[in-house]
Amino acid sequence: MKRTHASAVIAFALAGIVVGYLGDLAVVSSGQKAIVPPISLAVTLTGVALVVVLLAWPIRRAVKGKATKHLDPFRAMRVAVLAKACSLSGALLFGFGLGISLFLVTRSVVPAAGTVWLALATAIGAALLLAGGLLAEFFCTLPPDDTEPEEEEHAHA
Repeated sequence: MKRTHASAVIAFALAGIVVGYLGDLAVVSSGQKAIVPPISLAVTLTGVALVVVLLAWPIRRAVKGKATKHLDPFRAMRVAVLAKACSLSGALLFGFGLGISLFLVTRSVVPAAGTVWLALATAIGAALLLAGGLLAEFFCTLPPDDTEPEEEEHAHA
């Protein structure tokens, strides 16, 4: 599995901004209240970021050779896929929180102060999920094999 590229993270964040802004615009244009994410979303995103890093930590210890237990490769792969999913969904929700914040700030009617902060809290929680996912993905990466170039040198000699 390849690690998450910066272009994918940027694309997901931009898509989140567009969906957040245009979604809120469509909801308000139809006469409904603006979408304001609850504070529990930001707390949950932060908690999931912490959990994914804690799940990846034993794998990091095993890769570095500091663990006493055997590393289950299936568990490592599951955690790596979870980390990748967390990084991409964190980028999408980060953009979504920024899109909602951008919409609320650019309205002609001044929104309640708490609504903008709730949207920014969602963006911060999603940024923590993104960072936690990328960190856990790094923890699940095996170091490159240094034995292959040496074997090729000995084979040609």
